[in-house]
Amino acid sequence: MSRRGPTGMAIAILGAALLASCASAVPPSRIGDYLSPDLRADEGVFGRLEPRPVPAGLLLVSDTAHPGAAPTLPDEAILQLGESLKQEVGRAIPVLVKEIVSPEGAHLQSNGDWTQFAESGKKHGLDYLVLVVLSSTEQEHPVTLFLGWTTHAQPGFRRDNWSLIELALLDVKNNRILIQAEGRGWATLDSPTAPGINQWYPVIYLRPQYPERRIWPPTYEGAPNTLRVVSFDEAAKRMTLNLQKAWIESLRAAGAEVRETS
Repeated sequence: MSRRGPTGMAIAILGAALLASCASAVPPSRIGDYLSPDLRADEGVFGRLEPRPVPAGLLLVSDTAHPGAAPTLPDEAILQLGESLKQEVGRAIPVLVKEIVSPEGAHLQSNGDWTQFAESGKKHGLDYLVLVVLSSTEQEHPVTLFLGWTTHAQPGFRRDNWSLIELALLDVKNNRILIQAEGRGWATLDSPTAPGINQWYPVIYLRPQYPERRIWPPTYEGAPNTLRVVSFDEAAKRMTLNLQKAWIESLRAAGAEVRETS
């Protein structure tokens, strides 16, 4: 059995750290293309906002503009993700998402124009919108697969998907951001070069937290879309946790402002 000395262990730790740092920046943030860089979340305002829960609409955007972007999810998958996010947002912060709204025109423009948010809110009778931007990146590379995880090798390929969900609660009436959060997910899809061994492949793994858990897509052809759904589900879980943390910070900020003025 080989032994790894201090130098080898240091290299391994450094490699893992570099991999994690690279993954944390992939895909790049996209929400800044839809919101003006001059706008910043005002934590204290949301912490003082009454009454609660705040009624809002969910504005879901699938962004594929950045280089290397993965294809967008099918419409049905986006709708299911939107319904799930409606529930998750309500559990994380005092917001009641009443409906999924559509931007005015065919697509939301990534130009930082606040007018499009104001128009969507006005059309649906809402003063608040939950803007959610979905984006993901994929890459594929050859790997050696094993049937039944034994010594019988089979040529194949691995597709990595890194997903990002960015959320901002917008006060469209007063042109301000009340709270922001994001979450990232990572999943991989292993597929054989030659079909016909679907007892073991294709298979999806959650990375890096559950490397032994296996998810089998319902169809070979739909495996890439299943990969993206799984990755976005993981991103949604992390976004929800970060949203809860942001809500706690907004309460602290509101309490600090009250103490300063008293």
